[in-house]
Amino acid sequence: MAPWKRPHKVALLLINAGFVCYLVHLLQEKSKGKLASLGMNGGVLDQQMNILQRLDHLDWNLHNLSKSVQAFHGNMNRLERELKLQANAEAKAHRAAGMEEKKKTQHRLLYPDSFLFKHWGADLSEEEQTVAQNLFLNYGYNVYLSDRLPLDRPLNDTRSLSCKRKTYPKDLPTLSVVLIFMNEALSIVLRAITSVINRTPSHLLKEIILVDDYSSNDDLKGPLEMQIQNYNAKHPGLLKIIRHQKREGLTQARITGWEASTADAVAILDAHIEVNTAWAEPILSRLKEDRTVIISPVFDNIRFDDFGLTQYSVAADGFDWALWCLYEPLPAEWYALKDDTAPVRSPSIMGILAADRKFLGEIGVLDSGMHIYGGENVEVALRAWQCGGKVEVLPCSRIAHLERAHKPYLLDLSIAMKRNALRVAEVWMDEYKDMVYFAWNLPFENHGIDYGDVSSRKELRKKLNCKGFDWYIKNIYPNLIFLPNIVGYGTVRNTLKEDVCIDQGDVRRQTPILYPCHSYSPQFIFYQSSGEMYVGGLHARRNNFDRCLTDPGNGDLPALEQCPIGVNKGLNMYWDFKQGSAIINRSTKRCLEITADNQSSYRLVMQTCTGQKWNIQHTVRDWGKEKDLEQRT
Repeated sequence: MAPWKRPHKVALLLINAGFVCYLVHLLQEKSKGKLASLGMNGGVLDQQMNILQRLDHLDWNLHNLSKSVQAFHGNMNRLERELKLQANAEAKAHRAAGMEEKKKTQHRLLYPDSFLFKHWGADLSEEEQTVAQNLFLNYGYNVYLSDRLPLDRPLNDTRSLSCKRKTYPKDLPTLSVVLIFMNEALSIVLRAITSVINRTPSHLLKEIILVDDYSSNDDLKGPLEMQIQNYNAKHPGLLKIIRHQKREGLTQARITGWEASTADAVAILDAHIEVNTAWAEPILSRLKEDRTVIISPVFDNIRFDDFGLTQYSVAADGFDWALWCLYEPLPAEWYALKDDTAPVRSPSIMGILAADRKFLGEIGVLDSGMHIYGGENVEVALRAWQCGGKVEVLPCSRIAHLERAHKPYLLDLSIAMKRNALRVAEVWMDEYKDMVYFAWNLPFENHGIDYGDVSSRKELRKKLNCKGFDWYIKNIYPNLIFLPNIVGYGTVRNTLKEDVCIDQGDVRRQTPILYPCHSYSPQFIFYQSSGEMYVGGLHARRNNFDRCLTDPGNGDLPALEQCPIGVNKGLNMYWDFKQGSAIINRSTKRCLEITADNQSSYRLVMQTCTGQKWNIQHTVRDWGKEKDLEQRT
């Protein structure tokens, strides 16, 4: 350590020197006094005086030493100040240079509205931004960055500590991995392959089967074939590729992969994934215990812009009545096990799955009648539960999934999703299928949607002696609420102004409004024979409440309140309504009507009934179709 870093030692030296001077001074004074009192002779006196003289010299030397130390300490303080000033000047210069360098590397943002550049790409030149943006529009994720990342990049191990400590048998079933793709970026596909090879024990991984659903991208042809040859040179016979000769859709691509697989177990994955550490062992161990389980791993999210990994919590997989996927809370019985490595019973799966290869075939693999995207995951889950199997999420198996910002191959997913949902409803949901029609706001008849021939799937259900959907709801997915009393649904219009509809409005204000009719979920109304009138998209789930129309009883505005809260508070939430008649609150006797603020603006009001009439878009079977409907005023 430098001297100027040790001021406490300098101070100690000054204290010690001062103390010695003080002692010398006492000795001098004491000696002089003693000599005078004794009256010593000359020789002795000379000797004593010599001693005193030496003490005087010592005193002088110590005095000079003290002065030197003080001077040294002063010099050190000045040096320290100078060094600090120099260091501050250098740091300031360094920061200035860094700012200048940053100015040099930052460029004008060409696409300020693009999601790609919200958190990424500040150092790209304008030319590079253009390339990255065009790739992003074509793929829905950051291909520019993906092409520059290593194929074997490390991933954070997102398993719990208990999972990391868990051990598995050595004699596990073998595994076929199916990767399906259609116009993915080449680097994405290669990174998926690399992760499977690197993170799956080689003695368990029997094959990787690539299924190309008629891609048009050139780099997925010759360049991909060359890469497959390179992989197989290191791992003979490991990779196979099957190419569809026409676009057949997600479900058929998965079926193609299953048909080509030969191992004991099969994992059917997207090609825009990266498997994480020890992902396969929990799956194969569970299938060894029970071959009737359809398994989902836990998903983490690969961010579409910067390819960072966002860890997701363990959850069960579910769906709403429109069959859109969603996450469900972990069941209470899982927490009761006090084992965070235990399988989670799940009503459904998200799409990626693993299963015993033969058992999956026994229950019908996947429904090949599904189109493009959506619904096939719910269908296989219902079939598994109703036909002797089960569905589980395994907390110790983690797969990172790249979620697109947009799906370039289909701008409106609802078109295929709606069609596939009806197909599932007609085969597997029995009397509960009405809920799917309600959720999609479709009439039971003449809806114009061709969901295909379902006769073979109904025969399969009969052959497998499957349970009914009522059993599934009551035993597997009680969070879905069945509403048997709905008699009218869809948009609701007043005959005085039929181009505007009742709309939920701003959810935060809890006040319904009139709005130009667009027939999307904020304008869906569900009227029940018991008198409740739900406003907004249908939830019908225990942990996501629908909102009911109420009359506050004072003022002229109607209100919305969560239906269970409305019941508990005793709000005025029950209405008398028939098709083509008034909407009358049973408690207040006031009517829901419209009033004109001016020639072009109307609003909803609660007021004394004036005879206004309303119509609801769809009715359930014969409700509201009688002749000479009673008019309530």
